[in-house]
Amino acid sequence: MLFPSPVSATNIAQLIEAKILGNKDAFAMGINEIHKVAEGDICFVDHPKYYDTCLNSHATFIIINTTDVVIPEGKTLLVVDEPFEAYLTIVRHFRPFTPQHTAINHTASIGEGTVIMPNVFIGNHVKIGKDCIIHPNVTIADYTEIGNHVIIQSGTVIGGDAFYYNTKKTRDVWYKKMESCGNVMIEDYVEIGANCTIDRGVTASTIIGKGTKMDNMIHIGHDVVVGKNCLFAAQVGIAGATVIEDGVTLWGQVGVNKTITIGANAVVMGQSGVTASLQGGKVYMGYPAEDASIKRRELVWIKRIPALWKKVME
Repeated sequence: MLFPSPVSATNIAQLIEAKILGNKDAFAMGINEIHKVAEGDICFVDHPKYYDTCLNSHATFIIINTTDVVIPEGKTLLVVDEPFEAYLTIVRHFRPFTPQHTAINHTASIGEGTVIMPNVFIGNHVKIGKDCIIHPNVTIADYTEIGNHVIIQSGTVIGGDAFYYNTKKTRDVWYKKMESCGNVMIEDYVEIGANCTIDRGVTASTIIGKGTKMDNMIHIGHDVVVGKNCLFAAQVGIAGATVIEDGVTLWGQVGVNKTITIGANAVVMGQSGVTASLQGGKVYMGYPAEDASIKRRELVWIKRIPALWKKVME
């Protein structure tokens, strides 16, 4: 999430009641989780296991709960007891929850020729391009950006919160919501079927590339990046922060694990489970999904096991 304008280290420190170490003259451009940080961003870390990863990331500001670390040159440390709570404070300050009392928010921008059917909900600062069709009972949440010539079928929800939680067994409530301040970006000529759900990024964007077509009842997790001209059949589920490159086909009920990559023009057959990254340009099947030609040979041998066993026992 980018801030409306750069914010000084001093102002951020005052907001979260932090001690400043390192570069005290820097200006923060936004806040992001570790997977998405860029120069000028704030990120947080609250576990020693991830201190080095965060300190050596592209982030300029690190909210941390220790002073016993080496501060990389040019970086700013914001020291607090509870970095996760500090993250929530920043998100709530710069992107607060705003109740809405109308179906279409007055801040929404809707392009020429776009048709909005009855019972559609459009949230704060939504942008919809030209010549789109948004069918009845669609929900388009805050800060979503939709390109031109997009079709969204009934019952679909765009921009729901990420399924993302901070876990500590020392709390009465183990799973505390990491509040989402990202968005969804849907490019031109995308078609989305009925009753699909596309979660917004935690702090960045979930992206659906130009020309991609999605069937009904598909779930896209937070921070997923889908390339151009992909084809997803019904009931596909893609977990958070995964990259689907251009031209990928996922047939019905394919499940895809988090933080992996499926290469360009790969085809994954129905009901397969993708547990690790796949190279592009191949056909895959099974669980875990593997090269389909190898998997088919394995199935042939499995069918021969009873006959082989009978021969051995003779």
